[in-house]
Amino acid sequence: MAGTGVTDILDVREAIEWQARHAEEASAPRTARVIRAELAILDTETATGRRMANWHGLVLADAMPLRIAGGLHWLCLSGEDRRLEPVYAGLLTDQAAIDAIVVDMVAKYDARLMPWLDGPPQTNEAGRSASIMAGLLWLSQRVGPKFELNEIGASAGINTMMGRYRYDLGGVRSGPSLSRMKIAPEWRGPPPPDAKVEIVAARGCDRSPVDLSDPQQALRLKAYVWPDATERMARLDAAIAMAERSAPELVGMDAGEFVRERLAAPQEAGVTRVLFHSIVWQYLPDATQQAVTEAMEAAGAKASAERPLAWLALETNRQTFKHELRVRYWPGGAEPVKLAEAHPHGAWVDWLGES
Repeated sequence: MAGTGVTDILDVREAIEWQARHAEEASAPRTARVIRAELAILDTETATGRRMANWHGLVLADAMPLRIAGGLHWLCLSGEDRRLEPVYAGLLTDQAAIDAIVVDMVAKYDARLMPWLDGPPQTNEAGRSASIMAGLLWLSQRVGPKFELNEIGASAGINTMMGRYRYDLGGVRSGPSLSRMKIAPEWRGPPPPDAKVEIVAARGCDRSPVDLSDPQQALRLKAYVWPDATERMARLDAAIAMAERSAPELVGMDAGEFVRERLAAPQEAGVTRVLFHSIVWQYLPDATQQAVTEAMEAAGAKASAERPLAWLALETNRQTFKHELRVRYWPGGAEPVKLAEAHPHGAWVDWLGES
């Protein structure tokens, strides 16, 4: 029902202002200033401004303010127009001056910016894999250490590659020790279990997978990274380098179809089949959410100790807007368990599960 949570805000101006405040609260004041400048776009006679002002859908659930913010950032990163560079660097903070720059950019690049409103941000973030790995450590004590990973909404497959990363999760270390990608969020609460995790296979799907070996596609993905987040950009650069050497296994497919296909595939004995996803569920149509849920529950009913099934999800609670890690596993634990709350970009993890 509309109006039951922040993502259900219907008023476009209220939603943009909320998104700007959320960026500020997430330690991204530079991004917040650009998002707040989108309010001025609504008053222009541009096609972009009209489409934003008359948005068909839930503005925050659709992440509309972040779509256009990505387009503006892309203009700077590509070298097409660098006028926002001092804003992204924190050197220009006057909101009226920023509004004027953004309005002029939209007027000049109206046709270039309009397509950025066509789809949600591709916010592939390696830092989110910290929560997923912690969930695997927790599961390892219950179903065994070997896992076959299957990710929906994988975008560029950055988290599909999580088996290549090294982790320090509250002092618990996992992953290859020599990996150039180190994931070490601020850890709150007790550490996760110090258990063994062996990822024997990893696959991902997305309706429009991003090919990190393509410089233009990689640049578009970087445009969605908030300019304040220098560590995120460094992680993305590291992931791009890894993908260029060995690309993740991705397919262009509907999430429901992918899950059904993976569940129907032969499963190796002693290996837990895992479905996982992060900050993607809200973007899936209701019918797809239902199809995935029904397929997992049906497969869970047939799972055995020899061939377990698990479902790890780091997703937004639409009532509190907190990002929660929940797990279901079969046999024996079909009810969801909340293991952690986490920063949306992986800066911290507040562990609630057992150590």
